Amino acid sequence: MMRVMRWIVTLLAIAGAALAGQAQTRSHDYPVQPVPFTAVHLNDEFWAPRIDTNRTVTIPAAFRQCELTGRVDLFERAAKALAGQPHDTKAPGYPFDDSDVYKVIEGAAYVLSVQKDPALDAYVDGLIGKIAAAQEPDGYLYTTRTIDPRNPHRWAGAERWVNERNDSHELYDMGHMIEAAVAHYQATGKKNFLDVATRSADLLVRTFGPGKRSIWPGHQVTEMALVKLYRVTGNEQYLNLA
Repeated sequence: MMRVMRWIVTLLAIAGAALAGQAQTRSHDYPVQPVPFTAVHLNDEFWAPRIDTNRTVTIPAAFRQCELTGRVDLFERAAKALAGQPHDTKAPGYPFDDSDVYKVIEGAAYVLSVQKDPALDAYVDGLIGKIAAAQEPDGYLYTTRTIDPRNPHRWAGAERWVNERNDSHELYDMGHMIEAAVAHYQATGKKNFLDVATRSADLLVRTFGPGKRSIWPGHQVTEMALVKLYRVTGNEQYLNLA
């Protein structure tokens, strides 16, 4: 029982320190702020080795699968399309294939906040560069349409957003991208991915809302992502749109 009490006191101390440290600088955040994942570190015999296995084995394996299945190549092909270069115009297997790359980057961000890993950090930066190159000038990021605007995946619809409430997953992909970018910024302090996310979010602000387009996404990922982006940027447009 005393050991449990010591753990509780320790966790409360961590939470109190995090709250005190953020009270001055995060006035736009929740009145009671959650402990950021970057403030929690484990050195026990059960969780710590598993977290390290994520960093050294699981996440690299997931990235390899993203490469082997052509998911990373989608961004490379979209970048070539934007640059006017020859490229493979075949649509992806699913229009949400982009999101798998984003989710693995998010996982990598979590482990990079625990343990520095220059090789993993550099690999993630390389992926972010490919994602940024695939983003259209106004912030739109959806590789199947960029690769071949006239013949995107059959679920995508002939124009942006028209099939969002059914199958296109345009907002779904953007939501996962924004979540990954926020996690990457929190873990590393770098803004290279966060800048991609804010460009996409700004496009959503210009596109949707009162007096603009109205649609509901197939998944509630985008709303959560916009709130997370608001929390790190303080831009109330993201919160209002969510």
